[in-house]
Amino acid sequence: MFIEEDSHMESVWVQTAIGAIKIITMMYDIITMPIYLALQQPWKRRNLARRVKAKIIQQDATSISYRTVDTPGEMHVKMMQNNIDTLERMFNFVTKVHTTKRCIGTRKILGEEDEMQPNGRLFKKFRLGEYMWRNFIETEHAAACFGRGLRELGQQPKQNIVIFAETRAEWMIAAHGCFKQNMPVVTIYATLGDDGVAHGINETEVTTVITSHELLPKFKSVLNVTPNVKKIIFMEDQLHPTETTGFKEGVEIIPFSKVIETGNKSTIAGSPPTAEDTAIIMYTSGSTGTPKGVLLSHANCIGTMKNFCDIFKIYPDDVLIGFLPLAHVFELLAESVCLLTGVPIGYSTPLTLIDSSSKIMKGCKGDATVLKPTCMTSVPLILDRISKGINDKVNAEAPMKKAFFKFAYGYKSKWCARGFQTPLLDKILFKKIAKLLGGRIRSVLSGGAPLAPDTHEQIKLCLCVDVIQGYGLTETTAGATVMDKWDMEYSRVGAPSSSNDIRLINWEEGNYRVTNKPFPQGEIVIGGTTVSKGYYKLPGKTQEDFFEEDGQRWFRTGDVGEIHADGVLKIIDRKKDLVKLQAGEYVSLGKIESELKTCPVVENICVYADSTKQFTVALVVPNPKHLEEIAERLEIRNVEFEALCDNVKVEKAVLQDLAEHGRKCKLHRTEIPAAVHLCKDIWTPDMGLVTAAFKLKRKDIQERYQAEINKMYAS
Repeated sequence: MFIEEDSHMESVWVQTAIGAIKIITMMYDIITMPIYLALQQPWKRRNLARRVKAKIIQQDATSISYRTVDTPGEMHVKMMQNNIDTLERMFNFVTKVHTTKRCIGTRKILGEEDEMQPNGRLFKKFRLGEYMWRNFIETEHAAACFGRGLRELGQQPKQNIVIFAETRAEWMIAAHGCFKQNMPVVTIYATLGDDGVAHGINETEVTTVITSHELLPKFKSVLNVTPNVKKIIFMEDQLHPTETTGFKEGVEIIPFSKVIETGNKSTIAGSPPTAEDTAIIMYTSGSTGTPKGVLLSHANCIGTMKNFCDIFKIYPDDVLIGFLPLAHVFELLAESVCLLTGVPIGYSTPLTLIDSSSKIMKGCKGDATVLKPTCMTSVPLILDRISKGINDKVNAEAPMKKAFFKFAYGYKSKWCARGFQTPLLDKILFKKIAKLLGGRIRSVLSGGAPLAPDTHEQIKLCLCVDVIQGYGLTETTAGATVMDKWDMEYSRVGAPSSSNDIRLINWEEGNYRVTNKPFPQGEIVIGGTTVSKGYYKLPGKTQEDFFEEDGQRWFRTGDVGEIHADGVLKIIDRKKDLVKLQAGEYVSLGKIESELKTCPVVENICVYADSTKQFTVALVVPNPKHLEEIAERLEIRNVEFEALCDNVKVEKAVLQDLAEHGRKCKLHRTEIPAAVHLCKDIWTPDMGLVTAAFKLKRKDIQERYQAEINKMYAS
């Protein structure tokens, strides 16, 4: 299970107490069962979970295609009735509907102070106030002024413009200002290194870049290799003035507020885009090489928004907390749906999200506590960290508390699998954990990578939320499939969305065929209105990955899936991650990593397989706290992290922990790494070993650690 077995530490009285609690709960279950049956009607939940969600529309010996059986929802129909086919029309429409309702909010920074840490170092912390809100009319006006301001600065319709900034209210205002003037927005991750930033700017030939106070200093070096850039617009800081000297001669450095001020006086009319005009050139994270610019039209974006609206029920008091990168299509479209449906967005950062976040001053509340959101988007990396955090806290508790939590978790898991809810247990225990994120979260949408089933279940049960997993790529404008909220399984990503069809085609090399039993398997191909026009300035790669058939555009994903009897997709492999070992067994590197990432000692992991060998090996970035615990177990004390990574005994203990965890996750013997190397450096985008979205760059990792890989195989 997800918490280590420590039965030898649990005293007899703890086991006796838990035994008594089990007897009491059994009696409680017997007495209250008729009441719960009458009130909760679990058979309805089970029937909803089992219902068929997609039908076969094409089938032959080499391929099979599925389409949703659901009809378009209310907002989807309303968008068609009002001819909302561009992001510009969408924002104009919702501004008339929601007028003075809260739209986007930013937390007031009251001050910044140095706080002494236990290790004697000083760390800057924020003293934060309440959220400051713009309503829909104010937000739309700011966007319109910004767009006109850009035109006054010489930017023309259909001329590319870069947004290189952290997620914040001004990012969304800038983007919609560009959409109003039909300027394609080039998105670049704020965590990207100088080379990646320069590549995106130069390839798209932009002359104007929109950035932030924090990122502006990067351009003192970037401007030397981006000759076309003539203007940089920066989003101001709440506390500090921005240093605008020392930049390349001839480049204007302009405050964001100045552009809005200029646009407010301008009489230049808008230049509305058409549905087929490019809205965004969104660069992929570059896990398999140089990032590619994906051309996303307004029609692509509107198609995905219709998909999301058909899946999610919106309530009048809903609030979203936005902190994922808006440069990622998943976050951008999720926030766009919030604008469309009138859900206020309160902006946050990973460093200020919760009370214990690293930038929150003692005595000050985190963003989630103040905002009290009902919805949030996330990625598996963050959910894995929350899951590990819960496990660490539980394992640090006294034996009785730890044993009770294990019992309560198992009890809730059992009843939820039968279609019941556990309101009393939630009130006693789990709602207290949910207060970590403000106490009102009801729905978490996860995307960007596969979510481990154990993490999925733990977040759902411990935070009392629906965890909705989606599947899509930048090339398909995110959500090609979205999980049904009633689905009780934890390893699936949903049925085809309303704007997409899903096809499986045989991949003979991996033995994945549509004729396989019990479920058809194959490479996933996505078709529909959300499929991109292709890659920017890469006609050969576009022709290779995209194709047209019967008037519909399709994209070859490279992922491998199977579709269950109810029409729901499960991702089971990735073509580039599949390696055939010497004895003929295939191993999926991504699948192994997804499971082993949930091991407490693992901060990050890259599994490597040599096809001439009979086993896999692993490069592990260890969690410092858990590595120290392992060292303590081995009676190794007062040793620095780097020295622990080099210690053979510690390395062997980590390997044993990985093997044990792998067996619990039901990994095959050949999938469990036979050797491990502990990496001293945290893998960051700046190192070039992970992308801006923190996906592994396998080739770069292999090149950097080739000597260590050779050593592992030699041992």
